[in-house]
Amino acid sequence: MIYMDDVFVFVLGTCIGSFLNVCIYRIPEGNSVVTGSSYCYSCGHKLSFFDMVPVLSYIFLRGRCRYCGAGFSPQYPLVEFVTGLLYLLVFYKFGYAPATLLFWVFFSILAVVSVIDLHHRIIPDGLLITGTVLGLPLVLWQSIDYLISGIIGFLTAGIIMFLIAVLSKGGMGGGDIKLSAVMGLYLGWQGVLVALFLAFLAGGLAGVLLLAAGRKGRKDALPFGPFLALGGAVAAIWGRELLAWYMAVVGMG
Repeated sequence: MIYMDDVFVFVLGTCIGSFLNVCIYRIPEGNSVVTGSSYCYSCGHKLSFFDMVPVLSYIFLRGRCRYCGAGFSPQYPLVEFVTGLLYLLVFYKFGYAPATLLFWVFFSILAVVSVIDLHHRIIPDGLLITGTVLGLPLVLWQSIDYLISGIIGFLTAGIIMFLIAVLSKGGMGGGDIKLSAVMGLYLGWQGVLVALFLAFLAGGLAGVLLLAAGRKGRKDALPFGPFLALGGAVAAIWGRELLAWYMAVVGMG
């Protein structure tokens, strides 16, 4: 059964997703995400409110600019729709609790990081700094113990990824190291270990599949940010359950 709370959360998520699209396009160009109107990248025409209703505008306008007819990337409605689903998933998991706001912010950061890294092979420092500044008070809001675990997770993940980067002689980028540290702040030390394991597992599987399909060569690099984001998202929702299952399997539960 669908309730009004669910509808509100989903709509809120799609609206945030619309803002995340602005961040995705403007941050790599060094432009402000809080000033300046949205416009068509083809004709430069300023977009109206009705041109930017999350998901629906893309459907009604058939993915094209109202003024010049140029096609818009399907990334716009996809980011909006997926953000709405993620916000709803977090709400289902945590309900009316401080953790909901914490992970809404966390998932928003992960979404922007993933798309920017896919397109530009970078993870902007400013975005990670913003995630840290927003995350600290939200983590503290959970409890002092959660904050301590977050700080340990920040240091642990950063050190692990730094050592991997050194041992692999540059196989891991600085942005991946810093993103992992920020993930540790939000997830705590146990959660971020689960996230890193899942990220390497997913990244390795994707690499094998792309290699087998002939889409990538052995020396071709894959952006690792999206895999870190995937691991972080799964750990945020199901990290405790996965850890408990693993402990039971190895006989430590």
